[in-house]
Amino acid sequence: MTEQLYDGDIVDAHHHVWRQADMPWLSGPMVPRIFGPYEPIRRDYLVEEYLEDARASGIGTSVYVQPNWPLDRVVDEVRWIAELHERTGWPMAVVGCADLFSEDAVEVMRTQQALSPLVVGTRLQLHWHERPEFRFADGPEQMKDPVFDRNLASLPDLGWLFELQVFAGQMSDAAALVQAHPQVTFVLVHAGMLVDRDDADELRQWRLGMDRLATLPNVVVKLTGQGTFVHRLDEHLLRFVADEVLDRFGSDRAMFGTNFPVEKLWTSMPELTRAWRRAVSRRTPEEQADVFSRTARRVYGLGPAGA
Repeated sequence: MTEQLYDGDIVDAHHHVWRQADMPWLSGPMVPRIFGPYEPIRRDYLVEEYLEDARASGIGTSVYVQPNWPLDRVVDEVRWIAELHERTGWPMAVVGCADLFSEDAVEVMRTQQALSPLVVGTRLQLHWHERPEFRFADGPEQMKDPVFDRNLASLPDLGWLFELQVFAGQMSDAAALVQAHPQVTFVLVHAGMLVDRDDADELRQWRLGMDRLATLPNVVVKLTGQGTFVHRLDEHLLRFVADEVLDRFGSDRAMFGTNFPVEKLWTSMPELTRAWRRAVSRRTPEEQADVFSRTARRVYGLGPAGA
């Protein structure tokens, strides 16, 4: 099979920038976390450093995704990112956060929207796992919470999407949630968070869940975060996940992102970007353009390349 490395426009559909002091999880005591030891990123990662990484990787457009500021400061977060954009032109779109289990979430999101037209969606991580260090949500049933459901139903009026972060064991509930909100675009973060592809039961459950989500046209998938559980840049894993996702969802429902600076724990951004380019190099030029540019531009309202 012929391989051809993509060399066109690249959108980073998932990255962070941060000031350590804004986030207690980065400035507080070290605890076991999903991505392993994280001392090297317990520091500021400012937009200037991101731009050095991105430009060295051929990335020309980016989408900022919230990295868990305290929920009572999520408006401050949007204000800060809007100031960065005004000063540097980056990022070009923002996925913020709000406490979707709170009765005042819609008011918070409207405030964020009024602060900046860059905000195109929201993320509240719902992933829950038997292993405590893998958990973020308070419990496995949060997707069924009626307040959360009502707040999610407000997103079409805002014109926003929802970034969905769940494990394989939660995908049945996730599919029911997606199906109940057909007007909301759901972006599946980190390709459904496959913990261990060598675990036959885990892999079977993940594939079944991905099959179910692929039948729902309002789901798109991020090819991101594949170092999360292996704590290294594993090109075989990247190609495996890319093939599984593209075969199910198609290239027009898949998009690349760096997940920096988290993945900076084990690789550089140019190395990571090259590895993802190699991972999809057997795909057609049209498919590769979707993964690296067109899908993200459509989903996040970024406009065509060069516009």
